[in-house]
Amino acid sequence: MNHEDCPVAATLEVIGGKWKPLILFHLREKPMRFSELRRVVPQVTQKMLTQQLRDLERDGIVSRKVYAVVPPKVDYSLTTYGRTLRPLLALMCEWGARHNSHTAGRGRRSISRKAQTASV
Repeated sequence: MNHEDCPVAATLEVIGGKWKPLILFHLREKPMRFSELRRVVPQVTQKMLTQQLRDLERDGIVSRKVYAVVPPKVDYSLTTYGRTLRPLLALMCEWGARHNSHTAGRGRRSISRKAQTASV
């Protein structure tokens, strides 16, 4: 099987990278405003968050809703198609928790307690 036909490559093309899985994890339950996403993923820059949200919107994973109010209000949420990623996100959380347990005491880096105990 070549790279273009690989289903894992197709998945990573859409949701891969450092920030997209975290964005999707936080959007899995409810719509969020841009500023809320910046708070829950503080390491991401404004420019990168904007780009990642645009990519996810382009791929039909995230929806952007603009409200006609002053100041402008914009919500981001998973589309119906995007919600099909919830089981994958749940498996990623479970694996991450197991990985942290596996590497505990080995001097290896693990994810934060907050992210480890978050439920999907």
